[in-house]
Amino acid sequence: MITDTDLVPAVTDETFARDVLAAPGPVLVDFWAQWCPPCHMIAPVLAAIARERAGTLAVRSMDYDANPVTGARYRVLSLPTLLLFVGGEPIGSVVGAQPKARLLARIDDALTR
Repeated sequence: MITDTDLVPAVTDETFARDVLAAPGPVLVDFWAQWCPPCHMIAPVLAAIARERAGTLAVRSMDYDANPVTGARYRVLSLPTLLLFVGGEPIGSVVGAQPKARLLARIDDALTR
């Protein structure tokens, strides 16, 4: 059985450059924390997006508390924060839990600019 963690693999401060910045296509990174209720609310939405966009969009998660370096580098101040990277550069962000349709619209808008 495929789980949400299979669909949305975790990245760390140590693996971020390889798994996100050097990725060949767009990567959506979810900065979250265990204590954050909205982070848990958005997790199944992100898993559904990862399933639907497999092959065209990678979705990754980063535990902010366990990986403070990357969060600080990208000025993550609220959780959840979603950053969309293309070619190693952040091109869009969403703060807070959002419905799937709104997230997909924001992702698609950022990717077509």
